[in-house]
Amino acid sequence: MQGDGILGGPIDLDGSRFQKKEFPKVPAERGLVVEYLAEQLAGAIVRFSPREVVLRDRHGRDHKYPPTEGSFAIDGRRISLVPAPKAVDTAPSRTASGSIAVADVGARMARASRIYVEGIHDAELLEKVWGDDLRIEGVVVEQMEGMDDLNQLVRQFQPRDGRRLGVLLDHLVPGTKESRIAAEVDHPDVLITGHPYVDIWEAIKPQVAGVDAWPQVPMGTDWKSGVLEQLGIHEHPGVFWKQLLSRVNSFRDLETPLIGAVEELIDFVAPPDG
Repeated sequence: MQGDGILGGPIDLDGSRFQKKEFPKVPAERGLVVEYLAEQLAGAIVRFSPREVVLRDRHGRDHKYPPTEGSFAIDGRRISLVPAPKAVDTAPSRTASGSIAVADVGARMARASRIYVEGIHDAELLEKVWGDDLRIEGVVVEQMEGMDDLNQLVRQFQPRDGRRLGVLLDHLVPGTKESRIAAEVDHPDVLITGHPYVDIWEAIKPQVAGVDAWPQVPMGTDWKSGVLEQLGIHEHPGVFWKQLLSRVNSFRDLETPLIGAVEELIDFVAPPDG
């Protein structure tokens, strides 16, 4: 009786002994966030060649890997990276933030100044849109894992002339916990900016997620979980975030308050004369 195993179908005497598995081929565009499966490390592509691909993680560290077929993933789906087609547009190319791209300029040595953000999603979004600008300016973005201890974090950082600290906060509007904690920090070398949205997801235009508007989540309900429930999405927030982030192509996909807040921080920690 014929089963469903390796001998379950007709044998191709002319075929190869083993069927090579094919993976979707994705152009290795600079700035594309992928995961190297062998180490479960996610990072943005900063360089690609047939011999190696360089990923930059959220801490600004570079990692080199061989571009083996199927060794990377986007949104959990295994892929193979291939060379990106060369642009033929003769107009000045621009970064995802809208700045004019500067060719053949490597990353500047990291400044002592830093930008702090609240969590990993904030850091990944800044890398996706402003990564090129941050590298040219030598600015490292670090996550705070929350902002309740902001005053202590500022003291530990020891800001001073030449060692500035910029802080990006969610939900920075009058009367919120965030605004009260931010008001406690008073230092000439520290700048705190923010956006009015409860979560960084909301600072991405809802059309990017395929909806007309982000749902209203009742107070006391976890915002991310509440959004997914109202949208009828039964996935882990981290999975949905990867899908959402992959659809962000430039600053045009973001709300204006976030754009202004981030660019103000970059100008503060990396002044033109610095």
